[in-house]
This record gives sequence, C-alpha cells and structure tokens, in this order.
Amino acid sequence: MTASTLLPAILQAVLRGQPRALRDPHYPRWHLAPPTGLLNDPNGFIQFQGRWHLFYQWNALDCSHRHKCWGHWSSADLLHWQHEPLALMPDRPYDRDGCYSGSAVDDRGTLTLCYTGNVKFADGSRTAWQCLAVQNAAGGFDKLGPVLALPAGYTGHVRDPKVWQHAGRWYMVLGAQDSARRGKVLLYVSADLRQWQSLGELAGSQLGGLGEAGYMWECPDLFSLGEQSVLICCPQGLAPEARRFLNAHPGAWLSGEMDYASGTFRHGPLHEIDAGFEFYAPQTALSDDGRRLLIGWMGVPDGEERLQPTVAQGWIHQMTCPRELSLRDGQLMQQPARELQALRYDAQHWQGVADEAPRLAADGLELLIAAHGGALSLDFSDTLRLSWQPTGLTLARRSLASGEWQTRYWSGEVTHLQLLCDRSSVEIFINHGAGVMSSRYFPHGPSQLHITGDAQLDLQSWSLRDCMVE
Repeated sequence: MTASTLLPAILQAVLRGQPRALRDPHYPRWHLAPPTGLLNDPNGFIQFQGRWHLFYQWNALDCSHRHKCWGHWSSADLLHWQHEPLALMPDRPYDRDGCYSGSAVDDRGTLTLCYTGNVKFADGSRTAWQCLAVQNAAGGFDKLGPVLALPAGYTGHVRDPKVWQHAGRWYMVLGAQDSARRGKVLLYVSADLRQWQSLGELAGSQLGGLGEAGYMWECPDLFSLGEQSVLICCPQGLAPEARRFLNAHPGAWLSGEMDYASGTFRHGPLHEIDAGFEFYAPQTALSDDGRRLLIGWMGVPDGEERLQPTVAQGWIHQMTCPRELSLRDGQLMQQPARELQALRYDAQHWQGVADEAPRLAADGLELLIAAHGGALSLDFSDTLRLSWQPTGLTLARRSLASGEWQTRYWSGEVTHLQLLCDRSSVEIFINHGAGVMSSRYFPHGPSQLHITGDAQLDLQSWSLRDCMVE
C-alpha cells in the first residue's frame, strides 16, 4: 500500500471497525485497546507539560503485524483518555515498512518522538534507521528523518530507541542483534538528539556474567530507582526454565550500578517482570511528582494471538494498567498507579471460609485477598484458574488451540493478592507488588469469579467504573 492510499484506508477502517469493536463483549471497560485492528507495544510514554501522552504500535487495517503506525492518546489523569491525531505513518523511504517502537522526550519545550524506521528488501534482508519527529501546532508530528544508521557489526534488527536526559546530555539505549545472532543493548550519547556517539554494548547475551541469553533484546529501558539503576528489556530466544520465562518471548529486568562516565552497567541476574500469560514490551515514564510508571502490552509475539476470538470482531490486544515502580530489598515492586483508585465504587467486605465466599462479577472488579490456614482456588468462568499454595501460585488457562490447560507460576510464600479485572483480562499483584501475573482470557459470557478452598479469607472488593477513550 502506498503512502497516498494508507491514510484514507486507515480512516475507512476506523469508521467501519470501531463500532463493531465497541460492541464486542470482550472489549475492555477501562483498559486501553485499539479503536480497531491490532495494537502492540506502548511507545512514547511521557508526561509532557502536565499532560500524559501514550503512543502505541497500531495496524488499523487488520489484526496482522503490518502497516505499523503510531497511534496517540493523551490524558490529564491516567484514567480519562482522548484520541489525538495519528502521530506516525510508514510513508517515507526510511520507514516504509513500519514506524517501529521508540520513545518521547521534551526537547526544550517541544514534544519529540524517537522511533525506528524499518526497511525490508526483496532478498529478505532489512535495515533500520533511528529517526526523529517533532510535534506541530496542529497536534500532529513532522518527521525530521534519520539521525542514526545501522551500526557495523549488527544485523538489521536494531530498534526501539529509549531516550532520556542525564546531567545535560541525551542518552539512548537500543535493542540489537549482533552479527553472531546474540541479543544486545547498545548505548549512545548526544548533545542535541541529532549527532550520536556510540558508548558500546551495555548489556546482553554473553555480557555481564549472563551467559547465553537470547538472540535479540527488544524494547530496552534504563532508569533509576533510588540509588540503583534498572534495565528492563525483552530478550527473545531466552531458554525457558521449569517455572519461569515460559512465554514465547518474556519481559525481564536487571538492576545494578550505572556509570555514566564510562558508559558501563554492573548488574545482577535476569528476573521476569511479569509471570502471566500476556505481558511484553513495557515502557516507563517519570511523572512530574517523581514516580516511575510503567505500561506494558498485554500480548506476546508468536503466541496464540491469531486464535483470540476478538480477531473475528476486527480488533486484538490491550494495554496493562499503569503501574508504579520501586525497589525493595533488591526486588522490583509493581503496584497499580494510585490514580486507578478513582475508578472504585460499591465497596464490599467479606470474611470467612473460602468455600462460603460469594460469587463475584469479574468484568469490572478490584479485589484484595488476605488468606491463611489452607488452600485456595479462584476460577474465572472455567476459563482461567488461579491456585494458591504454600509454595506459590499456579495460573492455568485453556489453550485456544487445543483446549488443554496451560500453566504459569510464581514461586514464594504468598500473603496478599490484589486483582484488577476487566472483561477479558486480569492483572494479579502479589504481596503488594513483589510479583505480577497478567493474562487475557475469553469467557463465553460475563465473567464470574468463583472462590473455593478451606483457607480463611478476608476479601475487600470494589466495582470499577467504565473509562472509555473519547
């Protein structure tokens, strides 16, 4: 499709597809989802001049990973979002095969996008350009073109620039694959966002004591939490273990000490960010009040995505809720952003044995669970099941391909759960954010939560208000 025909096709797709998507009983009530078509990575997450902006990878034309544009939402409160003009389309020679993921910065009062222009060739090879675009008076973005070409020693898989400022200089991390097919994170520095100098490889497979750790590291993001630095990334090709890194492509984090003078990062081992079935490509932003917030894509590349029933309704995937990050005793903590509490209404409280717990409508629900003295099971419409044992949690879901139960795990003593539920998703926060399990599931009717077991429970719940995009 040519650049001249792409925009009319997108407009037509939205006009035809959005009403159908909104009628789908699986379309979320309060999570962000595409107007129509496919959504994947969050991009350009930033609080700029007091307003939140979230861009996203979007193919409005169908539910395939093609025609990647940047959609754009904005919000004053992380709850009530509005559509903004389409930010980027693949309409230039340097991004003709997709405006891939990236970030947004405040460059002296100008909202500036840093993204990857993807170019594929007839022989199957590809290249990538790191590009800039700046917001114009109409709310759209004017492309400035490439500022960094493909570096020597790497394949065409170099992408997803995350850019930030430190001590008056700009820094950028890039996901990369070296010529030996090993995943890396590259570090660059610039005085003006235009001219970039390589500082080498920051982390990756066969670096920092990690050993073999995948063939491509996507979506890197480096930031500080207190005195420590944290690198989040998505290492593709990471070998699955018995009870973690079980998704086709996981999200991971490392923490340590970043030395900007030498451009080196001394870090510990890889940890899983989210142990559920769907979580990928997270990106963080620093709020005006000093909080580090994260939003992720509640999806996974190469999973059973094409079998999800929403595809028949012309849309697929959603974002996670925004999460506040902190470090506690070396553990990355994730908790729902405090703004989400404004969605609560109709508070309920219940105590007793799990087998006697009331059934709950789970299509717009927040639930706090404290339990002791026995076993516990949570059943979401016989489609998703959470088992609480003394040694941890087991999350099971029926395969969309075979109908068989698949499992994910979180290991460790569990004392408290916080569940945020929507029509076709649940985010499970464990021990006040020490772990998270995020998953989609697709009940045949309105989801009902059935709690069983002999554990003593203390339940606190709220219904959650709808929060649609305007």
